[in-house]
Amino acid sequence: MVVSAPGFASTEDQDELRRTVRAFLERRSAESDVRRVIETDPGYDVDVWRQMAELGLQGLAVPEEFGGGGFGYQELSVVVEEAGRALLPGPFFGSVVMAGSVLLCSDDDDAKSRYLPSIASGEAVAALALTEESGRWDVDDIKTTARRTESGWTINGTKTFVVDGHIADLVLVVALTDKGISLFAVDGTDGLSRRTLSTLDPTRRQARVEFSDTPAELIGVEGQATPALSHALDIAAAGLAVEQVGGAQRCLELAVEYAKTRKQFGKPIGSFQAIRHKCADLMLEIECARGVAQYAVQAAATGADELPAAASLAKAYCSETYARAAAANIQIHGGIGFTWEHPAHMYFKRAKSSGLLLGDAAYHRRLLADRVGL
Repeated sequence: MVVSAPGFASTEDQDELRRTVRAFLERRSAESDVRRVIETDPGYDVDVWRQMAELGLQGLAVPEEFGGGGFGYQELSVVVEEAGRALLPGPFFGSVVMAGSVLLCSDDDDAKSRYLPSIASGEAVAALALTEESGRWDVDDIKTTARRTESGWTINGTKTFVVDGHIADLVLVVALTDKGISLFAVDGTDGLSRRTLSTLDPTRRQARVEFSDTPAELIGVEGQATPALSHALDIAAAGLAVEQVGGAQRCLELAVEYAKTRKQFGKPIGSFQAIRHKCADLMLEIECARGVAQYAVQAAATGADELPAAASLAKAYCSETYARAAAANIQIHGGIGFTWEHPAHMYFKRAKSSGLLLGDAAYHRRLLADRVGL
């Protein structure tokens, strides 16, 4: 059943897109596929990535002039939610939502023409390198530097928790120059070293990337990257909130399915008041999360002034909702939910990991307070 957020009715085309993506992921990213793929070095299935590109999924929100499908963030959010529901391993969020949004928000049409077509076609995987040793998702603690030489720009420094940084063909680096925060493009094969980090969630790889006089290309105007970067991070936060809703919804489905079949004292455990109320509470919370996530996506799609506040509201609320849904799913399943053989623990790991990505709930509550003038 396709469910739209109250007040945010989807179009027939968006419903058809959801059915298509869900059917594809159920066929190509089933639990057994996820388990197989996360044991490989790249951490994703290249063939699945290619087939997603054939469906036009990577380029949905990219304008046609830059090689995309010319749709918008609302269509992209449909794919992101379904990917979250299926625990899709791979670079879709990091490359398309995070890095792609940074390029789209820049005012550098030459850079867009150079890099967006390959991202939209799935030929290149892009990564955003922002966080450093502090792990902060803002520009207040950037120590990586870029300097202009006779042959061009070079970068020195270290980035951590770079989503898909271990496989990125293109790395978008936030660095400090004499004029301030700037954005650079770095060839993933040129003068950098990277190491895959051991993280909680094996379905979303992160890397430590070191730059040592690494050649780079300036994107936009030197020292003026902060506004575009902040806008792109808000769009990514809205997208991540939608992904979290997809994961939380799947946790509820798994819990309900188990509660209907698992019997104690001769009755399904779903008939017991404690389990029924827990599932009902989860459903209510997830529907609320879906509403705030879609509110943020709509703000991103329309360029509304309330996007910053809506994005932080959605990221804070959806992070906690997903974590509670994943924990409740394990509790309802009992001991089996903690075992490697059951998918419940994988959703729990994704919930905890995505709760930290782009800033945790406390960080976004502080941002929300600042953004609404509290």
